[in-house]
Amino acid sequence: MYEGYITDIKRIKIGHSENLKAGTGLTVLIPPANNTCSVEVRGSAPGTRETDLLDPINSVESVNAIILSGGSAYGLDAASGVMHALEKDGLGFDVGVCKVPIVSQAVLFDLAYKDWKIRPDEKMGEIAYKNASEKENRQGIIGAGTGATVGKILGMENAMKSGLGSASIKVKDLIVAAIVAVNAFGDIYDYEKRIQIAGPKVDGKILNTLDIMPKTMIDFTSFANKNTTIGIIATNAKFDKTRLKKISQMAHDGFARSINPVHTGFDGDTIFALSTNEINSDLNLVGSLAAKVVSRAIANAIYASTSKNGIKSK
Repeated sequence: MYEGYITDIKRIKIGHSENLKAGTGLTVLIPPANNTCSVEVRGSAPGTRETDLLDPINSVESVNAIILSGGSAYGLDAASGVMHALEKDGLGFDVGVCKVPIVSQAVLFDLAYKDWKIRPDEKMGEIAYKNASEKENRQGIIGAGTGATVGKILGMENAMKSGLGSASIKVKDLIVAAIVAVNAFGDIYDYEKRIQIAGPKVDGKILNTLDIMPKTMIDFTSFANKNTTIGIIATNAKFDKTRLKKISQMAHDGFARSINPVHTGFDGDTIFALSTNEINSDLNLVGSLAAKVVSRAIANAIYASTSKNGIKSK
């Protein structure tokens, strides 16, 4: 596995909540005050909350929380629990009469994994918020990665188990880190080792989705909106929303290097980019490292997972 975790950046907290029996969960990132945040959505089937607000042309610069969750659109309910917990702690955007917590979120489709009737909800959001810690460093089948699977072109019976992965890169005082819930339609590669590490698995052999696609593309309707890889890039460097938007775009190169095919009509691939604004650094350096650390986090999501509920792991 690759080294590091997104909590290597000071004052960032990560909290998880999951229902292992139902096969779903969520992960929440609680950043320090005076952060800056933006986002880039590349997949065609996204499920998100408060992403328009993060466009550079819009007013709010900071967020109080970012949620990655299962449950498809149902999982957006979890944000209410995080919002209520933030409100109790007096955190949010001051609108005069009260403070409104800014909670952004992206969801993945895990309803077909186990029990679709149980999804991340308000209570699970509250639990994840209370669990948030600067010392959190767990990966695999936890939080938003609980119901994650990959390589689904031959159906769930031949898919492989994935999960939540994280990694960080340090260059002197600069830290660039990622946390990713990997629930892709396509295959997963360890980009730096140049090897395929997950995909449709038949008789113990990992197959290549692109080899299978030409034979099965007559009717792909059963795959629609049932995947999505979602993640967060964080850095301690100082950037405004415009530059973070560019960094989130560059970070998607990590998806392209490690997931094939990627950004399909069956995925809602989304990456948030967040800065804690502590040191000066170069946009091109941070964006390039962001792509690299995203690839490492994706690989770690596979390496940290185990076989579960009949879905094989590595």
